[in-house]
Formats: sequence, structure tokens, C-alpha cells
Amino acid sequence: MNEGLLRFKEYINGKRVSVIGIGVSNTPLIDLLLGYGAIVTAHDKKREEDKGELASALKSKGVTLRFGEDYLDNIEADLIFKAPGIRPGLPQFIEAQEKGAVLTNEMEVFFELCPGKIFAVTGSDGKTTTTTLIAKMLEKQFGHVYLGGNIGNPLLPEIEKMTEDDYVVVELSSFQLMAMKRSPKVAVITNLTPNHLDWHRDMDEYLDAKKNIMRYQNIDDRLVLNFENDATRCVSDDAIAEVTFFSSVNHLSEGVCEIDGWICHDGEKVLKTDDILLPGRHNVENYMAAIAATHGYVTNAVVCEIARTFGGVEHRIELVRTLDGVKYYNSSIDSSPTRTEAALRSFKQKVIVIMGGYDKQIPFEPLAEPVADCAKAVILTGATADKIAEAIKDTGVPTHRATDLKGAVDIAYGIATEGDVVILSPACASFDAYANFMERGNKFKEIVNGL
Repeated sequence: MNEGLLRFKEYINGKRVSVIGIGVSNTPLIDLLLGYGAIVTAHDKKREEDKGELASALKSKGVTLRFGEDYLDNIEADLIFKAPGIRPGLPQFIEAQEKGAVLTNEMEVFFELCPGKIFAVTGSDGKTTTTTLIAKMLEKQFGHVYLGGNIGNPLLPEIEKMTEDDYVVVELSSFQLMAMKRSPKVAVITNLTPNHLDWHRDMDEYLDAKKNIMRYQNIDDRLVLNFENDATRCVSDDAIAEVTFFSSVNHLSEGVCEIDGWICHDGEKVLKTDDILLPGRHNVENYMAAIAATHGYVTNAVVCEIARTFGGVEHRIELVRTLDGVKYYNSSIDSSPTRTEAALRSFKQKVIVIMGGYDKQIPFEPLAEPVADCAKAVILTGATADKIAEAIKDTGVPTHRATDLKGAVDIAYGIATEGDVVILSPACASFDAYANFMERGNKFKEIVNGL
């Protein structure tokens, strides 16, 4: 019996609960809260008509709706569930807390109530693939895994099904981690580079949020860190849990590294790198992180089977089609310069790359070297086109401009010749034109498939 869940049910019954942001994760949350007897008000900055049938459905369930620019004014609640992308320090939240409200989020409550073993992954790059690899390895070994957080399904609505024997794998963003007061059994930080500086006050706040994934661990927990990333390696100084490093450059007598074409754990051969189906050096690193996380939980045979069969996650160097001898790849997930560098370096030839998007106020100078080394041509679009153009102006790589994604694909189609590779790898978030990277990637695929 999950005693924590029973106490939560008793607490929430009859309480006034405000849910801020009516999106993918919070809609199932509202149903859960209603089922536990909460009096729910849903708040969203969009207009009610923009939510259409969803707004009507919520009304029919007895949910009070607050839409529009003043959606956060005069919150009257005992408990506030905040969507991850909304900052916790808004004046409206502070005012509500001063009146007695408790501010939380779906993932924070889930961590408090989950009876199973939680494996969690964060980082600036590689976290989605690493999370997926860990989930697939555990699922192959044990038969069933709950996958959620920044990917997969909302997990709190699944809490009643979970037992202490279950395995849960979550991807966590800095937004989700910022207020966390609990840490997982196994934590992975893939790397830490400047990101989301349009949302975080500065790099220090971003790093501090990421560290919450390990801050509340115990001595018998595990922390997996990237030895080759300075900021990540330094996290070990504050670690309580046992630390396992992985390195794609150095030979480690303890930890995970590559020796003579094999990924090894403490010197023991686990996986031949040539057996990894996913292209790119960064995916070798993703496997290293996953192997470090699952060591002692899954067998080497399971790791090898996943490596030989897993073809990748949608929107991550995803082959869309081959047309007239030209291969088109969708890597819309690449929302930072380091992601784009990893994507470009995944190919043995120089590629035509489409870049640009929403401005997260991060520097684009790191793109210059990979563009010079790996790009045959660059096509720029979106709000950051000028900034990227300035950052790569001395590379000598031909640069083209497009007003939108369709225009960018049309330019790529016009300049590509047989044997070329065209890849959407924006180095930016999507919010200047699309709701998320998935919508952007799907639009790219639609355009490419329509050529």
C-alpha cells in the first residue's frame, strides 16, 4: 500500500487547486485531481476559443476556467500546480503563497509519491536519447517501465498502478528541476552548456537548477557524470551518491570509456561501438551514459541487443526520405549549438544544413568551427538568422536566407545534388514559429515528403 498516496488523497479532497497551463501534462493531471475530490480552476494565457473542445470538456467536468492576459490575477487556491515553463517567482504566485497557497508541479509531487526506482536524466544535450536508451534496456530486462517527464506520458496519473518493484525513467529539464526537493535513485547529467538563458536569469541559475537532480540523493544512490564536460565533472565535488564517470576521450580505470573499439565498464567489455546502429560520436556517449546508469540492473546481452536494433528517436537525425539521390534528415530536436555540432559531425561528408529559430539568448559563436568543418552550405531562417549569420560569417561556407521553413527546404532542394545530405538542425528552439520542436519537425517532414 502506498501510504504517501493515501495521505495525498486525504489532503487534496475538497481543496481548491489551481492548475496553471492547460497542456500535455496538465490535462491528465486535472482529471486525477477531480477524481480525488479537488475543486479545480484551470488557468491559461491563451483565449478560451483557442482551446476549443478542450475548454468545453473541462467545463463539463466542473472545472472553472481562467483565460487571457490576466489569467494569473487573484489566484484563490490551497495548492497551485505550475506548468514547467512558467517561472515560480512571478508576483501573482508570491501573492497567492502569502495567502497560504502551496506552489508545486506535477513532477515534484510525483517524486514525493512514487514507490518505484526512479532513473532520471538531465543535461543540455543528449538527454532524450539517453533517457530512451535507459528505458529500453530496463524494459528489455524487466518487461515493463514507466517513461515520462520531459518525454513520454504524464506520470502522476499513473501513480496508483506503481509498486516498489517498478522502474520509472524520466527526462528532466531545468524548468522541472528548479524547485525539486527530491532526487532519483539513479541520476544522469549528460553535459552542461549554456542553454535557456532567455528563461533563466543567468548561467548560474541554470546550473543550480540542474544540480537538483543529485542534490537530495543518498549515499546508496548513483550519479552518472560526463568526465569530458568541465561543468558536469565539477558537480562531483558536491555529490552524496556514488559517482560513475563516462568518457569518450580518456581511458578510465573506473567508470565507462572506450578501449580498442569497445565501451567498457571498469575495464570490462560491454558493447562494441561498431554494433551501435545510431550514427554519430555523440550517440556513443549516450550509450556510455546509459550503460553507466543501468550497470548491475541489466545484462551486457541486453545492452548489445538494444544497440543493434534501436534506430533512434523521432526528430533526432531522423531519415525522412531519399529523393534524386539526396538524403533529407529531420533533427528538429537540435535546439542548441552543441546539439547541432553533434548532428553535423555525425556524417562523414559535408552537409547542407537548415538552421535558425527562436532566440534563447545563447551565443552562436560555437557554431563557427563545426560549420566550417562539416557544412557544404547553410540555409538560415527564423528569428535568429542574423545572429547565426554573424557568428559563421568568416567560415567561407555559402549562406542562404529563407523567409520560412518551406522556403528553406526549397532552397536546399535547388542546390542539392545526387549524394548530398540535407538536414534540419536549427540550433534554436522553435517558438518563433511553432509550438514545439515536434511540430517543427513534422512540418519539415511534410514539406520534404511533398517535394
